[in-house]
Amino acid sequence: MQHTAGISRRGFTKLLGVGATWATLQPARAIVPGIAALDVKRAAAGGMVRLSSNENPYGPSPAALTAMTAGFDLAWRYPDEHADMLIDDLAKLNQVTAKQVLLGNGSGEILKLAALAFTGADRKLVFADPTFEAIGAHARMNHAQVVKVPLTADYRHDLERMMDAARDAGLVYICNPNNPTASITPKAEVRSFLAKASPQTVVLIDEAYHHYVETSDYESVIPLTRDFPNLIVARTFSKVYAMAGLRCGYCITNERNIELMRQQQTWDSVNIMAIVAARASLKDAEQVTQGQRRNSEVKRYVYAELDRMGYRYIPSQANFMMIDLRREVRPVIAAMRQHNVEVGRSFPALGNFMRVTIGTRPQMESFLTTFRSVVG
Repeated sequence: MQHTAGISRRGFTKLLGVGATWATLQPARAIVPGIAALDVKRAAAGGMVRLSSNENPYGPSPAALTAMTAGFDLAWRYPDEHADMLIDDLAKLNQVTAKQVLLGNGSGEILKLAALAFTGADRKLVFADPTFEAIGAHARMNHAQVVKVPLTADYRHDLERMMDAARDAGLVYICNPNNPTASITPKAEVRSFLAKASPQTVVLIDEAYHHYVETSDYESVIPLTRDFPNLIVARTFSKVYAMAGLRCGYCITNERNIELMRQQQTWDSVNIMAIVAARASLKDAEQVTQGQRRNSEVKRYVYAELDRMGYRYIPSQANFMMIDLRREVRPVIAAMRQHNVEVGRSFPALGNFMRVTIGTRPQMESFLTTFRSVVG
């Protein structure tokens, strides 16, 4: 099948491959210094240094940018066959069938679909406190009871207490690594929870920050979807792939769960630019490895500076971190913003902690300068 410019499906696939090859040949990702320089210019001009939304400041893969440029000529088409190709790519990558993959308008849509499909007036949602709150809002809109279970003292999901709370629950949400704490719940505990959970209770594990994890005490549970029909695993292209503005995510689960979720979904909710960029990103292994390395290097720099200042923080397994201010965080957040550094919102369960995205080295230098000035 061809569109008006005469690019066939096979030819378009070759174009994506060329883009990925081009990306790997770039000596140091020239896009990155440009972004870093832009950060410095914005700071110098009084612009905001944004460290509030766990975004990837290095930008998408050059291959993704190339694919999107080529994709302009596809804008008149519905994304049908290209969505199918992305699903095929994801199925192959994760060693599942295409029928086990559902695309979403970011993983945020996946969370909403799960809340609509598996909670209700007689089916509660159980999740941690604090964690990513969006699914709680969706469940409440669906007239569901929402049960919050505090994290453990070392910031793990308290899966034993969550198991007790999950009796008659329609859905349990586990964000691993967790947002906002950037902490992980150990793999053995997650496996034990899945083995004990009622088959009638769906367990949604959100792996948005999977690529940034550095500890061996964590594992993706995607392979466990073979053993647990009630397991859904959500992933996103917003973080390590730096496509937050494009909105593309997916989940892996069994066909029945996907059918129930699809009933709640708008047709063609993922746009064609996001799809072609996602396909190209998957072909560019350097996007992941360089993203991991840069995040780790800058994070260690911030750790060292905070250690010198005597501030405690939760060890991070993501592209953000939580710093214990030893005081109420909201005035500090406001003061940082007055100095053109925007950090994360407050989380009532951890009212003395400030969440900060790990940005580029220049961004974090700006953050630390401002932080020293504000906290004294």
